[in-house]
Amino acid sequence: MAETPHSMPASAVRAAHEIRVVVGRLRRRFKETYDNEELTPTQTAVLSRLSKDGPASTSDLAAAERVRPQSMAATLGVLDERGLIRRRPDPGDGRRQLISLSESGTAYVDDKRRAGEEWLARSLESGYTEAERQTIIEALALLDRLSGA
Repeated sequence: MAETPHSMPASAVRAAHEIRVVVGRLRRRFKETYDNEELTPTQTAVLSRLSKDGPASTSDLAAAERVRPQSMAATLGVLDERGLIRRRPDPGDGRRQLISLSESGTAYVDDKRRAGEEWLARSLESGYTEAERQTIIEALALLDRLSGA
């Protein structure tokens, strides 16, 4: 087996490259499957983060998205105007507000996820055999181990 100059198997280097490329392509395709209703990538990322992680402060969201708190405040202002988030006092610190998804925000995120999964399921159904789909499921179990590495 050929190895790279750093004693890393060429297969590991190739797999790393291929995974990065495929994940990038899939992310772009997921984003194309639904209309973001003119939301920016940051606004969409904040909604997704709130959906996955639950309520957070403006400063926590800014740190998570690697933007300035002032920029996050502007992002949250737009989401608030659209009725996608709600604010409430932080029970642990009354000076702070906790941001969470509103019912509309939850429905928005759920609809976008469902649209992406429907596109993917249709693509898998029409473009792959049952055996290939099973191979994909098995490969994903292996790839999932990377997320815990």
